[in-house]
Amino acid sequence: FFFQADHGIRDSVASRGLGDVYKRQQGDVMKNIFKLICILTLFYSNIVYADIKFWTTEVQPARMAKQEEMAKSFEAKTGIKVEVIPIEEKDLGTRATAAAASGNLPDVIYHTLQYVLPWAEAGILDVDANNDVVKALGKKTFAPGALNMAKSGSKIAAVPVDGWTQMVVYRKDLFEKAGLDAPTNYANITKAIKALSGDNMYGFVAATKTDENFMSQVLEHVLLANGVNLVKKGGTKKQGKALKNSLEFYKVLAKASPPGELYWKQSRALYFAGRTPMIIWSPFIMDELAGLRDSAPPTFNVDPTSNELAQKTGFITNFSGPNNKKGAAWADIRYFGITADADTDEAKKFIMYSMDEGYASTLSIAPEGKFPVRRGNSSDPNAFTKAWSKLPVGVDRKAPLTDLYSADVINNIVAGLDTASRWGVKEGELSRASKIINAQFLNRITREYIDDEISVDEAVNKINAELAKF
Repeated sequence: FFFQADHGIRDSVASRGLGDVYKRQQGDVMKNIFKLICILTLFYSNIVYADIKFWTTEVQPARMAKQEEMAKSFEAKTGIKVEVIPIEEKDLGTRATAAAASGNLPDVIYHTLQYVLPWAEAGILDVDANNDVVKALGKKTFAPGALNMAKSGSKIAAVPVDGWTQMVVYRKDLFEKAGLDAPTNYANITKAIKALSGDNMYGFVAATKTDENFMSQVLEHVLLANGVNLVKKGGTKKQGKALKNSLEFYKVLAKASPPGELYWKQSRALYFAGRTPMIIWSPFIMDELAGLRDSAPPTFNVDPTSNELAQKTGFITNFSGPNNKKGAAWADIRYFGITADADTDEAKKFIMYSMDEGYASTLSIAPEGKFPVRRGNSSDPNAFTKAWSKLPVGVDRKAPLTDLYSADVINNIVAGLDTASRWGVKEGELSRASKIINAQFLNRITREYIDDEISVDEAVNKINAELAKF
């Protein structure tokens, strides 16, 4: 405690004591600053920064764990550390746009088909880098459909990773017994409906619930098979004979179905009960058919864990209509995209690893929904198809696909990716096509025709009137 006079410190002893206090305080501050610097240096020296950042929409814990494991295997091989960052699929578009604006995109993004061409045009994807990877892996080793849907000019804008195709699921035992050809086209399906309907058996179970995305998906598949495309570059296409033929065929499917509002739930239940010989479904039914999922057991026989129904089932991914003899397959393809902000060389190495040495691990994240879009390599053109077929599928029980289905069935499933298609992809109008599908007028007008409220010509006219709005 001291007093200060108007012209200085009154007590010289006190003055000397105060100087000592200042010196001690200054010394303590310097010591603390030095300690803090040491602590921070130690802290930052122990932080290991990722060399590349990888955004993935496979966010479920089990799938994240597999991707983390793959990243560690890649790091052990190359010394390149990968940070795996989960991004919800619904948030991917806005997150990528924001990151691009701030120059902070990750190095690699695992993304859906809908973003390939828009992101290429917006400069989010490094098209040259992605095209380089496809060329290095070998274009001929990829399913043509998966490459075609990612084509930007003469280049492939993103690297196809995996995909799945919608399928006509059918009772091959009943087809063989009745001497029927496989349901590979409109005519064969129509003939099978006539032959197999009756005796507590519905000839088909179509999707008729108009506010369900399932109906939109099935309807697009049926129309694609007959060459119907609703969009063109910069607008929509006026529809005519091909659409008319497709609607007439869809009515055949619906009239062979039970009454009511039908979607995926009823079609699966009736097929599992042995009450229909044909449905259209996704490959996620494959493990359920074999009795590997307790929440959706086959009721075909008394044993819900039996794989008998799987053994009697065939799958057609590509089927055709009278206006499109080559047919088409409705597909959902996923891609790796090297971004404009990437460490390009390291990002390329990561994708090359994930699509070659580590490709079986990539597919193992969810084998029943991840068909190999890259079939093999220079050593074996079918190496990855073989590896995929041996991966375990199922939820409550596990078994490889080769234990459940024949080689012919597995090859037919994978072959659908060769002719994989979607409205608007080739034209760069996937966004416009999505808006048309989401408006659901196609579902509603088709249902009016199915229910005999309007004629097929009226249905085509109404659809054209709606298309003109887009």
